[in-house]
Amino acid sequence: MKNMILQKGIPAPNFELNATPDQKLKLTDFRGKRVILAFYPADWSPVCSDQMSLYNEMLKYFHKYNAEIMGISVDSKWCHMAFEQNRKIHFPLLADFEPKGKISKAYGAFNESEGESHRALFVIDEKGIIQWSYLSPDGINPGADGILEALEEMKSSKS
Repeated sequence: MKNMILQKGIPAPNFELNATPDQKLKLTDFRGKRVILAFYPADWSPVCSDQMSLYNEMLKYFHKYNAEIMGISVDSKWCHMAFEQNRKIHFPLLADFEPKGKISKAYGAFNESEGESHRALFVIDEKGIIQWSYLSPDGINPGADGILEALEEMKSSKS
């Protein structure tokens, strides 16, 4: 398969990306929490808008599992800021802008022919290990069911 995203059991590559024009976030800032990474092609596209709006509505469910979500695309920090404000997004959208797609590439989620991220999801445990990953067709909103199932499975495997 041409696009092989990182799979369960692999340590999630660390990153430091702009969440706002003057604030950067690192994956390691979230140790001790579960992290959902949602790579997506572009702000403002209809499917991406629906997907990010859905995750915004699901925040309280993610938080019940001690999970934080972050969206990642190759759009700039300024584009993200406008998109967040317009769509009232309440979680960080990270700019994988320069070098373009570096983090998407590290996760195996970069679409070379389009120059943007594929639509890929990762659930990372408290120690920074990928516990679930999913590559969705770019034109389809993968929804939240797979994320919730992965979080539920992590909860039951702990007890």
